[in-house]
Amino acid sequence: MPIARVDPSMTAGLDADVVGADAAADRRDELVAQVTDHAGRIARELARLQGGDYGQREFDTDGGTWTLKYEGGDVDYLRFDGRGDDVYVVSTKQPPDPEALARAMADYDAFVEAFNEYVRSLDGVLDDTADELPAIESVDSVVEARERILSRMRETCDLMAEQLNRVEGNDYGTFSARVGSSRWELKWEENRASYLRVGGEGGVYLLSQYQPPAPKDLRAHADGFSGFVDAFNEHVSEISESLDTVEL
Repeated sequence: MPIARVDPSMTAGLDADVVGADAAADRRDELVAQVTDHAGRIARELARLQGGDYGQREFDTDGGTWTLKYEGGDVDYLRFDGRGDDVYVVSTKQPPDPEALARAMADYDAFVEAFNEYVRSLDGVLDDTADELPAIESVDSVVEARERILSRMRETCDLMAEQLNRVEGNDYGTFSARVGSSRWELKWEENRASYLRVGGEGGVYLLSQYQPPAPKDLRAHADGFSGFVDAFNEHVSEISESLDTVEL
């Protein structure tokens, strides 16, 4: 098959000079670097005001809305919404188009002034705030009373656990009894009480390995503890009486 010849007129003009974009790109990168540094100072001031390492805030100008998002004291992004024309002046993803950057930079001074106005609006806002704060009531007496009551309960429950361990012949188990309308349950392991719970599953733990009960919960159930001990003593008496009838 013969090879087709290329008409020289088809390539005419392809050797024309192409204008390079290096100058525009370099100027864009230089400007973005300057804005990143300048807006970074605003970001650090915002972080100090808002009390966190990251956040964002919007600033309205006549030309649009600027949104500055920052993290760790650095600019995450600076976006200009020129009434529908979003321009990421600073971004971690890609630099802006030079023309879009030029449009946004025409409003940059207004953005800085909006930030300055925001800061000035806070001047003296805390001047009339009292720095003499009211005294805080101590919980020492409440905690001490709770620990005293729980210590007595723990001592009694450990004695009960020791007796249950001896009579049951197991290293662990539970003893439960109803006191009034509440179900009390003592779980024991070896010679120590593991927990004392009132109200069944999901109830109040008066004794546990995790945390003490709330003072109100302890107050609500403390009077019933003697009834639980009485129920335990009756249980022990019933066991003794049943064994007394055994003849060998």
